[in-house]
Amino acid sequence: MLLSRAEPEKTPMSHELFTTALLFFTSFFAIINPLGVMPVFMTMTADISETQRKRTAVKAVITAFITLMLFALGGQLLFKFFGISVNSFRVVGGIIFFIMGYEMLHARISRIKVDEELVKKYVDDISVTPLGIPIIAGPGAITNAIVLMEDSPTLPLKLVLLLAIVATLLTTLFFLLGASKIIPLLGETGNKIMMKLMGLIMMVIAVEFFFAGLKPILQSIFNIVPS
Repeated sequence: MLLSRAEPEKTPMSHELFTTALLFFTSFFAIINPLGVMPVFMTMTADISETQRKRTAVKAVITAFITLMLFALGGQLLFKFFGISVNSFRVVGGIIFFIMGYEMLHARISRIKVDEELVKKYVDDISVTPLGIPIIAGPGAITNAIVLMEDSPTLPLKLVLLLAIVATLLTTLFFLLGASKIIPLLGETGNKIMMKLMGLIMMVIAVEFFFAGLKPILQSIFNIVPS
């Protein structure tokens, strides 16, 4: 009897955390876009062995993990040090996400040029940059981590956010390790469809971020009391 009475009280909270976790994961997955990273990764690692390729993938994901965790956990200190408001970050983040989403909607890979000679010469370094930063942990993912952490007031929500980052990066690692098999399986059409879908999701996130940040800024400028 006690269990049956307690269960209805816990279910809404569990459902809310699950929904939030799904939203966090979806936003990071759309921004990082492992499907879009795969062709770049395969191009940059074309001249190295399969073992080196796997090592590069693991190191790149670890680099991205450390970067996102540092910004997620230290975002508030960053705001205080530079005098930046989270609403300004939301507006800028929304603009960045919209541009990235627009390019993905038109099936374009992020415009990051890499010198082929440097890739061959610095095989170990490419896992840190440009693969780890900024291809995986780019401005969009970093902004998303900071803003979502700021919007997560309770410890359970903060933990859910950190777990969502870990889950997204593990998914990215899965795609990178299996890139040589996944890319031919999806084909050019499949890759373009998935990229367009991720682009559409990112543009929706961009609009939400932009107006969520713009509204309080305008209220502050015109001295409007929030209803």
